[in-house]
Amino acid sequence: MKKVIISMLVVLVLVTGCGKIPKLENGQDAVVTLEGDDISNDSLYNEVKERYALSALIDMIDTQILNKEYEDSEEEEEEIEAQINSWITQFGNEQILLQQTYGAWGISTMDELREYLKLQYKRNLAVEDYAKEIVTDEEINKFYEEEIFGDITAKHILIKPEVEDDMTDEEKTAAEEEALKKAKEIIAKLKNGEDFEELAKENSDDEASAPKGGALDPFTHGSMTEEFEKAAKDLEVGKFTTEPVKTEYGYHIILKVSQKDKPELKTVKDDIIEEIASDKTTEDATLEITALEKLREEYKVEFHDDSLKTQYENYLYNAKEQAKNSSQS
Repeated sequence: MKKVIISMLVVLVLVTGCGKIPKLENGQDAVVTLEGDDISNDSLYNEVKERYALSALIDMIDTQILNKEYEDSEEEEEEIEAQINSWITQFGNEQILLQQTYGAWGISTMDELREYLKLQYKRNLAVEDYAKEIVTDEEINKFYEEEIFGDITAKHILIKPEVEDDMTDEEKTAAEEEALKKAKEIIAKLKNGEDFEELAKENSDDEASAPKGGALDPFTHGSMTEEFEKAAKDLEVGKFTTEPVKTEYGYHIILKVSQKDKPELKTVKDDIIEEIASDKTTEDATLEITALEKLREEYKVEFHDDSLKTQYENYLYNAKEQAKNSSQS
């Protein structure tokens, strides 16, 4: 939208800046004259303002604010270039990419695309920072008590279902049942006193850990899938899971070897805040809109045009409603 309004305003300037400008009966300059009717500067401006101005204006506001809040960085540049290169690979060349961006955003040059992506990058930073700001001490303490634990050392045996994409649902179900049956048989062998390491070497489908008797690197919160982490955390040291643990990778039998003491809150607080903030952005589809709205309020953004002010208020309401509806569908 930004390019559309800029292009139209350029046309307005060019048309009104060349030669003698015809005057309408009301004294306004004519942009276009035609038999039976005329179009004035003011008519064109008002039409452009009603249709396109808000999107361009919000981009201009956010660009000014975010350039003050966040300096350009190498990480930003690298991410933008990676995104552009990915799109070029997807579409074949820059020309086709720009055809797509022009249709979507009115962007027709690579420099404009980079500026647009820079704005989006900094908007994301602002949303992340806002999400962190609204994390409460109560949420931090609750997360620390329920989720954080000392490093665990464990071994596991992984049994993967032999599932292929072209299988029928019945065949996939049969493969899952066969893997589960095998995992339970291994647990029965462990209960009968057979050696965990030997069973891992003979049976585990984890090619990295099987030769080491199923040994895994020490891990803490966030390092493993949720199901694996919970099962390992709940085990006593020296014990193994008596039921297979299902994850996206298959069925695991886990042996807990050791566990360190829980780290102090101050050493993991920043990580906790970051994870809670990330959860908030995932769970609340309106947070992105609210974060930028609050930032504009901090910079005392005030609309002095009643029409644009109303458009902005409607935009905020509609954007939040659309975000809510999208998250529910």
